[in-house]
Amino acid sequence: MAEPSPQRAPASVRHSATIVDLVLAALTAVFFVAVALATGVRSPWQGTIPLALFLGALLLLRRRRPMAVLLLSIAAIFVYHLARESPAGWIWPASVAYFTAAATSRVRWVAAVGVAQLVYSAVDFRWVLDRNVVRYVIHVTGEGLLLAALIAAGLAYAASLRRRERLREADARARAAEERLRVSREVHDIVAHTLAVVGVHLNVAADALQEEPAEAAAALRLAQDVRGRAMADLTSLIDVLREGPGSTAPQPDLASLGTLIADARATGLEVIFDERGDPSAVPAASAVAVYRVVQEALANTLKHSGAVKAEVTIDYRPRSVTVEIADNGHGGDGGAGVPEGHGLAGMRGRVGALGGALTVGPVPGGFAVKADIPVAGSSL
Repeated sequence: MAEPSPQRAPASVRHSATIVDLVLAALTAVFFVAVALATGVRSPWQGTIPLALFLGALLLLRRRRPMAVLLLSIAAIFVYHLARESPAGWIWPASVAYFTAAATSRVRWVAAVGVAQLVYSAVDFRWVLDRNVVRYVIHVTGEGLLLAALIAAGLAYAASLRRRERLREADARARAAEERLRVSREVHDIVAHTLAVVGVHLNVAADALQEEPAEAAAALRLAQDVRGRAMADLTSLIDVLREGPGSTAPQPDLASLGTLIADARATGLEVIFDERGDPSAVPAASAVAVYRVVQEALANTLKHSGAVKAEVTIDYRPRSVTVEIADNGHGGDGGAGVPEGHGLAGMRGRVGALGGALTVGPVPGGFAVKADIPVAGSSL
């Protein structure tokens, strides 16, 4: 019930803590008065009820000043016992205060204070020895066991708080690592696609530089435009890979596919783009996966296949999205397949993380990449 952490809790947590404190304060006051009456106190308004109210009111401050609440509670109990011969106990009226203080870093002081109070309690109760030794032993032993239990409970609670905090920190680190891994894949996709497109434009420029300088200049301008867009994307992503805080830009979505297709067409590759169905219901994670699969597949087509034509087909269905990129190149090399590099591994991992499936390989007349990606709330 103690909150050793200095961080400010959310409003809902603070509200719940206040309710808990009010309940504990009320229970302490009522229970103290009830026990006092049950053990022979005849005039509760002469010390018993005021002390009960004081002990209860102190508990409303226990989270902010745990040691002060404990010491004031003990002092009030001490004054109460000096003012009247009461059978009420010494340790148990301050049970909540002991537990709260024991959950802080000052647990040794709590134990020392408790032992001192327990010793005084044993001395103060010595008059019972002549009348009832068993009662005396039960009283002293019971108070000692209660003190040990309260301190142990406070230590256990503090340990559980620290364990939960470590788990939260570990979870935050794991999420940060996953985010950096995701962004590193995004960076790879952007770089691979950009290098493929820019490489094609540079080849065109080199071939046309002597005979068609205007065409060469146009190719270089297109390469420069693609490079500029890629640099903007990389700038927005690179901070996420650093350990410190950084900002992320919006991820590419289905609306960005047109620019991707236009870049591929500008290299001279004939790209047929066919969309079927309604893309509006596709969630963000699936949309990014669709974009990256198309981006990586077209980059592989431009770099490895020698194709002159590619067909991009995206079929939006209620439970899944099917993406297929087929070209007329030799990416398969007779069925050998393409190397399992970072791009293909990234596509496979991205699609697999969403519960989908990716197939890559030769088809009649060329090579194809096909991904089936489920939408949120469904599975293939």
